[in-house]
Amino acid sequence: MSGRSDKELEGVTLLGNQGVKYSFDYAPEVLESFDNKHQGRDYFVKFNCPEFTSLCPITSQPDFATIYISYIPDVKMVESKSLKLYLFSFRNHGDFHEDCMNIIMNDLIELMDPRYIEVWGKFTPRGGISIDPYTNYGKPGTKYEEMAFHRLMHHDMYPETVDNR
Repeated sequence: MSGRSDKELEGVTLLGNQGVKYSFDYAPEVLESFDNKHQGRDYFVKFNCPEFTSLCPITSQPDFATIYISYIPDVKMVESKSLKLYLFSFRNHGDFHEDCMNIIMNDLIELMDPRYIEVWGKFTPRGGISIDPYTNYGKPGTKYEEMAFHRLMHHDMYPETVDNR
């Protein structure tokens, strides 16, 4: 028995669908959302994607990363299977690491309009160097905007020690 009515689940089409096709090209249209039933409370939703891949825009060599997404929802939330398919769609997308993280964040902001969101990519070193871009956003004119600035200035680069209170 579901804790949500069929009406509340309208628009969630990928979860449980065995015939889903994986897009090998960047596909933000695959993202789906559903209503947050706990809008009166601030809480974090966190996703860790340890199998993210994209392509270097110059060499077309694959880049591998773990992507960490944390957000405080407002009215809408991202459906996790659609997020998985969306992240998979970067597989043949050629862009710099920093661009990929900002694209992901921008697409999720457009989908959900969260109170707060942060996206961090921990890329596997290549050529002796790793790049770990971190980006965040808080709704302008709210306490979340100040929170975004504070977290950006004090971001701890080790996820197991990030304090998300």
